[in-house]
Amino acid sequence: MERPFYLDLDLPLWYAWVQKHNLPKFIAKQIFDWVLKGENDPCCFSNIPKNVRDLLSLEYDWDLPKIDTALKSFDGSTKFLLTLKDQKVIEMVLMPSLDRVTLCVSSQVGCRMNCSFCQTAKMGLARNMSAGEILAQIVIANRQLKEIKVTNVVFMGMGEPLDNLAPLIHALKVMTDPCGFGLSKHRVTVSTSGLIPEIKLLANEIAVSLAISFHTPFEEERSQLMPVNRKYPLEDLKKALLEYPIQTRHGITLEYVMIKGKNDSLRHAKALVKFAHGLKVKVNLIPLNPHPGSPMEPALEENLKAFQSYLEERSISAPVRYSRGQDVSGACGQLAVKRQDELTQDPRVLWQKRRHDARNLKTQS
Repeated sequence: MERPFYLDLDLPLWYAWVQKHNLPKFIAKQIFDWVLKGENDPCCFSNIPKNVRDLLSLEYDWDLPKIDTALKSFDGSTKFLLTLKDQKVIEMVLMPSLDRVTLCVSSQVGCRMNCSFCQTAKMGLARNMSAGEILAQIVIANRQLKEIKVTNVVFMGMGEPLDNLAPLIHALKVMTDPCGFGLSKHRVTVSTSGLIPEIKLLANEIAVSLAISFHTPFEEERSQLMPVNRKYPLEDLKKALLEYPIQTRHGITLEYVMIKGKNDSLRHAKALVKFAHGLKVKVNLIPLNPHPGSPMEPALEENLKAFQSYLEERSISAPVRYSRGQDVSGACGQLAVKRQDELTQDPRVLWQKRRHDARNLKTQS
């Protein structure tokens, strides 16, 4: 019989375990403290009796996912391919900045939402990840960082987080519990394509920051880009967003991938302003990230700027987010377990690298 993975247990479950074995209650907290420190060998739990350590080793699986590949981007971010227990491979992206360390985590192996601009969608859904497999990404990232820790988590890796709701909520509660990883709710962001019943359940259980994969304000176009819109149209989505508790001063984030000739016109900007009316939102404008086989191209710079100006002139914050990790296929929509020899050499990505290098050279001089 397969042993349970140790990171699937939160503090209440450790309390239940010590009670089952007639052990003092405080031992549960000691175990969980070691887990939060990133220790995954019970033999090292020095303040716990040896017989309890032996029992822990016997009853639980203490092996973290293995790092298959770590690919360093020119912008300082690192994409990790992680091999799970059943040999399935997922990706996470670690993005250090001056004032924060952001970790982009996966919640599923693949995805079944079938969004047309996303390479992960081409994989289909292999399976959901457990809460422990989600949390393991933080443990692994913190080990890589050593002296500093992850401060922000974004569920923008592989998978639709709300399509794996119970493990997601379990993981979120451990992340944000002061007795757990202690992350602030406004520093944990769940990105969804718009699963309305699950948005409402998330709001009731643990209202972390919310981002909506939006991309066009027109129903028919959105249904073509994102089949989920056929089941949960924009009118119903807006009603759900009006009810969602706000966690940040910017409110809910609308993620808008700018695609040449598809959604980058002022007609789209006007309709987006109409959708945003009454909502506290900011719009992240994301130039489409290239990936092999896609006929879509990122919007032209002049169209992007005109779109941004139209929104900001109407008091809607609309920063342009140039995704990190493009050269290692670690950017939004590119995650599809590609190793170094499979990475795109798209000229737009290489141009961004040259621009990044030139900016660094100018700063140093």
